[in-house]
Amino acid sequence: MDGVLLDCAVVDDSSLQRLAIVKMINDHPNLRLVAEYNNAIETKNGLLETKVDLIFLDIEMPILSGFDLLDDLIHKPQIIFVTGKTKYAYKAFNYNAIDYLRKPLTKDRFTNAVYKAISLHKLKTEGAVEDDDYIFVKSNLKKKKVMLNELKYITALGDYVKLVTVHDPIVVLATMKSFVAQLPPERFMRIHKSYIINIDKVDKYNSRNIEIDGEKIPLSRHKKSELIDALSA
Repeated sequence: MDGVLLDCAVVDDSSLQRLAIVKMINDHPNLRLVAEYNNAIETKNGLLETKVDLIFLDIEMPILSGFDLLDDLIHKPQIIFVTGKTKYAYKAFNYNAIDYLRKPLTKDRFTNAVYKAISLHKLKTEGAVEDDDYIFVKSNLKKKKVMLNELKYITALGDYVKLVTVHDPIVVLATMKSFVAQLPPERFMRIHKSYIINIDKVDKYNSRNIEIDGEKIPLSRHKKSELIDALSA
C-alpha cells in the first residue's frame, strides 16, 4: 500500500485505550495520527477544524455514544469501531463501518482492519469508484449506501434478499425484480431465479454454476449463452 497515507483520529473516553490505539497507528506506515478526543462532543467540534480520513471510534462513552456522534456528522470519514462489547456489531455495520474491533486490540486484527480502509481509500481516490457508483438500500430501518464495485451478488431469501458484498452481507426487505430494475444491466445479470451477480466478480463458470470468491452460484441453463456474451463484452 505504498503511497497511501490516512489521517486518523482516535475517539475513546479511556486514556489507556487511546494510548494503545495511538501506538499502533504510529507504528503503521500508512497511518498518521492528527487528533485524539475523549468524548463525542469534543470530536464533533474538533472535526470542524481537522479533516480526517479514518476514525477509530469507541461506542460506549458518556453523554453521547459513538453512534450518536455519527448521526450528527454530515461528512463521515471511514470508521473502525473499537469496543469491549460484541452486542453492537450488527448495528455498527449499518453505519458502514470498515471493521469492528474488540478490546484489547491485537496487531493482526488491527492491521487487517487498516488494510480494508486503505483498499477502499485507494479505490475512491484512484477513480475505480465513481462518486455516484452506488445504490441505497433500507436495512434495519436505516438507509445504507452500497458501493456497486463492492457488491458480489444478490440472493433471494423468501420475502427478503441478501446482498453479499466484500464486507458483511446486508439483508433487506425487497424483491429480486426491484434490484434488476435499478442495477446497471451491463454490470449485473440475473443468472437464476434466486441470484443476481456482478459480472466483474465472476472467477469461473461451467454449464451448471459460476464461482465468485470460492462460492458456487447456480446458473440457469437458458442463461449460459447470455452469460458468455456478457463476460466476452
